Amino acid sequence: MASNSPAHEGTDVQETPTAGAWGEWNPTEDSARPPRGKHRVFKQRGGLARSSTVLGVGVIAAVGAGGIATAQDRPQVSISMPSIPDLIGGDSAKGADGADTAATKAAADAQNAGVPQQADAQGQADAGEALRSRILQQAESQQDATDAQARAEAERIAREAAAQEARTQKEAADKEAEAVRAAAEKAAADQAAAEKTAADAAAAKTKAEAAPAPASAAKSAGGWFLPTSAYTLTSRYGAAGSMWSSGHHTGLDFAAPTGTPVKAVGGGKIISAGWSGAYGYRIVLQLDDGTEIWYCHLSSMSVTSGAVGAGETIGRVGATGNVTGAHLHLEVRKGGSTMDPMAWLNGKGLSV
Repeated sequence: MASNSPAHEGTDVQETPTAGAWGEWNPTEDSARPPRGKHRVFKQRGGLARSSTVLGVGVIAAVGAGGIATAQDRPQVSISMPSIPDLIGGDSAKGADGADTAATKAAADAQNAGVPQQADAQGQADAGEALRSRILQQAESQQDATDAQARAEAERIAREAAAQEARTQKEAADKEAEAVRAAAEKAAADQAAAEKTAADAAAAKTKAEAAPAPASAAKSAGGWFLPTSAYTLTSRYGAAGSMWSSGHHTGLDFAAPTGTPVKAVGGGKIISAGWSGAYGYRIVLQLDDGTEIWYCHLSSMSVTSGAVGAGETIGRVGATGNVTGAHLHLEVRKGGSTMDPMAWLNGKGLSV
């Protein structure tokens, strides 16, 4: 019989009458109250078909609701519904086609599971490829930077080497130019000195030749000449001293500037001309009577052989041989013996 206690909210409990009192109870549409909230439905014998139908409808509704909830997030997949006996009866409820139904369910589950797995694998592959591309780009950028730095360093080293080479070449060129300039200056100085010496000698010669002959140098009636002009007598014949090998002076010295002309005292011929030891450069003039006139310490010789006339220039005053300065050493020899040149000249009418 029905309970007199109040009904709990959300749950209606019905008591099943005993078989002895009521027999088998099977509520009808008129005697059953509409269920409210959650209800517990007892399994009835003989009502398998209706219960299976109700359960199948519930499963379809649940699956449809789940599909609608996730339709926006997951790709569309096919849904395979298992048969009602497979859901409620287990292995004992399977019919002849139970194996096919289980295979169909397994294939659907595998297909449903494979779709998101394939999508996840494709996404992971795309992300890996993007990461690989970024790594390669970074590596290429770093390699380009390294290559650019290496090229810049090589260019810097090349520029420094070229600059050093240019400096070395410039220094070498400067040294060579300095050496050439110094050599040119020395050559110019030497040439100037030589030209000055030649000019001084020419000026002295011109002056000596242009100077008026002293009265003592005038030609006598017999045609005799003094050996040189513009002179100063320094050492006379017979003067004693250690400077001479014989112990005394054997001639007469006429001191005069180098280059002063030396003349023949009379007509005759040159019998000897050349180097003569302590006498230096010497010319021997032999007169017509056999007297020899020696001209010693000459700087140059104008006539070295042959006949000469009285007053003819035969050489120039110098300082060759054993001397202490420029002068003409004049000796007069006859028969191999020396005589006083001043006395001999005075005997020819020449005043020395």
